[in-house]
Amino acid sequence: MSMLEAAHENDIELEGACEGSLACSTCHVIVMDVDYYNKLDDPTDEENDMLDLAFGLTETSRLGCQLIAEPQLDGIRLAIPSATRNFAVDGFVPKPH
Repeated sequence: MSMLEAAHENDIELEGACEGSLACSTCHVIVMDVDYYNKLDDPTDEENDMLDLAFGLTETSRLGCQLIAEPQLDGIRLAIPSATRNFAVDGFVPKPH
């Protein structure tokens, strides 16, 4: 399960406008502890391209749809930036599936 899916299942407002298809940056999260960030696989070129569009990009930014919950990440803390860059039509409200 990705962090985006986990957020949706737990009523955490992490947008995910592209539904996890790696076509937007609206599920941008910030890994709060660099030790956990260093446990993650390196982002793919596609993820980096989308992160370039993210609001409030940091050194430990990742896309929630690309972070898979694994035992070594137990205890990871993620922050959700205060805004996203969503190019959808005004008023569009994505619904998790």
